Amino acid sequence: MHEPALVTVLYGPYKSCGLVQHRTYRLQGLQAALTARGHQCVLTETPDWNRVELLVRGRIIFSCDIRHLQFGGDGKLDPLCTEAVLAVDGAH
Repeated sequence: MHEPALVTVLYGPYKSCGLVQHRTYRLQGLQAALTARGHQCVLTETPDWNRVELLVRGRIIFSCDIRHLQFGGDGKLDPLCTEAVLAVDGAH
């Protein structure tokens, strides 16, 4: 059994509809998947374009291109969300 963790989700801006902005739409599934496992998420904007990094206890344990995460949803069918949750579960 895993221990619940405080996960800092660092996310950068990405281009959509011609605008570069910080958006959380692609983080919804990741947040839902982590919360379903009992983890607590804190979202933090970074200047790094197209990046998502998960920090647990000050260590980056997972990173990916934010544009590769599925838009919206619960994260159950997104393989990157599954990979991220496994990384957080194994970070203890």
